[in-house]
Amino acid sequence: MVLTALAACSTPTSDAPAPRAVEKAQMSQPVGVRLVSPTTDLCGAGDMQWLVGKPKTEIPVPVDVVNRRVTCTTCPVTEEFSPHRLNIFFNDRTDIVEQVRCG
Repeated sequence: MVLTALAACSTPTSDAPAPRAVEKAQMSQPVGVRLVSPTTDLCGAGDMQWLVGKPKTEIPVPVDVVNRRVTCTTCPVTEEFSPHRLNIFFNDRTDIVEQVRCG
């Protein structure tokens, strides 16, 4: 019985390459799913790049506090990605903004 289970896990003998399956899955996204291009700036990070190299005290007070995160580069943060959230990372020793990006 163990041999049967192992045989089921073996590499398929199909000639269809795996990338085709990935392409097909990407093309058949469920209705309502919006694909976001990596170059899309949904959080406005491009407009805030002027902060890089400035003290964190120059970060403007946000109008929408839900979609902005200000934290140090070594501080723990949640790992879920939100293309609408603006992340501003500063160095915890120097208080200088090092990175501004969506996520």
